[in-house]
Amino acid sequence: MKNLTLVMSLLFASVINADHHLSAENEVLASLDTYFNARNAQDFETVVSLESKSGTYGTNSDGSFHKPLLQNSIDNWKNTNQGGITNVFYPEAIQISDDVVYVRFYFEGVVEDDSNTYDYRTRVTMNWVKEDGKWVVKTQHYSPASYGGVHRTQKADFEE
Repeated sequence: MKNLTLVMSLLFASVINADHHLSAENEVLASLDTYFNARNAQDFETVVSLESKSGTYGTNSDGSFHKPLLQNSIDNWKNTNQGGITNVFYPEAIQISDDVVYVRFYFEGVVEDDSNTYDYRTRVTMNWVKEDGKWVVKTQHYSPASYGGVHRTQKADFEE
């Protein structure tokens, strides 16, 4: 019986690895970590390199409308006036096709704008796509979580 269980476990692991789900999901989770560490460090060159070259779609947790397709640049990120430290908690990645991985997690920390600091807690879903052999962010959706410490609407949110 032990041998049968071992064989079945190895066979199941082989099937999962054969379609590269675990590999893609792990690659995206590593890229997710790099992406948010770069945002915290304000390393916007790395941030932009991990976003789709054809642009990204986003929805903020402040209750505003969905954002139009955004072609981010280092200068755009510098002008967002975002500071503080935020952390990803409980990330999960699910490969939904050969070149798309869905990710969800909780995002929490403190954010700064001008001279104010705010608690921040939100739920996030993202779609990462494979472009030129690299996993990059295509969509981001942030929704308020529990105590309501979410994105504060800024003038830049309404500028095109």
